[in-house]
Amino acid sequence: MDKSLKDKLALVTGASRGIGAATAIALAEQGAHVVLTARTASGLEEVEQRIFDAGGSATIAPLDLAQSDSIARLATAIGERWQALDVMVLNAGMLGSLAAVPAIDAKELAQVLTLNVSAQVALIQAFDSMLRRSAAARVIGVTSSVGRTPRAYWGAYGASKAAFETLLEAYGDETAEVSKIRVAVLDPGATRTKMRARAYPGEDPASVKPPETVAERIVALAIEGFPVNHRERVG
Repeated sequence: MDKSLKDKLALVTGASRGIGAATAIALAEQGAHVVLTARTASGLEEVEQRIFDAGGSATIAPLDLAQSDSIARLATAIGERWQALDVMVLNAGMLGSLAAVPAIDAKELAQVLTLNVSAQVALIQAFDSMLRRSAAARVIGVTSSVGRTPRAYWGAYGASKAAFETLLEAYGDETAEVSKIRVAVLDPGATRTKMRARAYPGEDPASVKPPETVAERIVALAIEGFPVNHRERVG
């Protein structure tokens, strides 16, 4: 198999399950060394073992992205071992409770915004210098259609994704002419994940695509490249 990402370094957040896990495995299959982050160490270990069993290489980094100091520590540790970061997949996110706007819980809203917005900014800030040192850095953010098209009861999550997209694409504009960094926003569409099951408890999981389909597209973007501030939906 052609290892298109041989000698490349990739970072995937929310890599213990779902789209993040499938993406980490797919990136490793293409030769990248993948740093996997998530809160659940056991899940990361399972994904890491699958990568090792397939002949790939990976490093796990269990951490809570809501703690900004943990992101800084992660960046320092990675920067001491590698010079550049070639692929960063910003996949981690929090759904929160689906509720009418007047019923949104302020404390939970703060948690959603912290993980879905503030932590993403912290990741970009922490790894900006490493991304700039890559010959062709790719930053791919996983979003949702509700970030662009408001939907009843999805106000909190949709607002967080709208903010995430705006910040990510602003970064793409800022770096387009002064670096090799390219930014993409990818909407996976209906996908068989734990978050999807929470949002649609009555849905037959077999009726929606597996996370591997989304992972395949993310890896294709990482390999093939894309124009400045690329946006697409899978399926």
